[in-house]
Amino acid sequence: VTNGGKTTLAKKLQKILPNCDIICQDDFFKPESEVETDQRGFKLYDVLDALYMDEMVKCIRSWMNNPAYSCVLTEEAQTASINPKNTEDVYILIVEGFLLYNYEPLNELWDRRYFLTLPYDECKRRRSTRVYQPADTPGYFDGHVWPMYLKYKNELEETASNVVYLDGTKPQEELLSHVYNDIVQELKKQRE
Repeated sequence: VTNGGKTTLAKKLQKILPNCDIICQDDFFKPESEVETDQRGFKLYDVLDALYMDEMVKCIRSWMNNPAYSCVLTEEAQTASINPKNTEDVYILIVEGFLLYNYEPLNELWDRRYFLTLPYDECKRRRSTRVYQPADTPGYFDGHVWPMYLKYKNELEETASNVVYLDGTKPQEELLSHVYNDIVQELKKQRE
């Protein structure tokens, strides 16, 4: 969901996980001139066609082929519960975005899937505090953003498995702890 805390959570995880990088879907938006406009005049940013998804997949696959060239063992990770002496061969990529699980070429790549949710009122409140380029036009949230979120969330619920839904209204530290502990458990399983 927009303004659900995806980027904040990803950045906090990056600070405490070993050899961790982030790829943000927002970095793959097409220029405004290439984004379609609907009959109401809304720029259709909340659809897959507004993004260079093939480029994003290439970027992820490139990272997967050479993760050591793009990672740094952070100071925070050195004091985390994952023992840094055993992490030289562990590389973690967090792919953060709002339309990740609805793009079939990415679905074979995920080890873990997390989906942050927010109720309508909280999402609209948070969205109203952000400044976007281009700026949201009046009625954009209700006329495009929220309906697209509901559409893609419903598709996800019908087709994707192994998705952990996280309540974006929970304190950030609680969400961080939950996801961090889950990742640590996954790393332990992979080492066994």
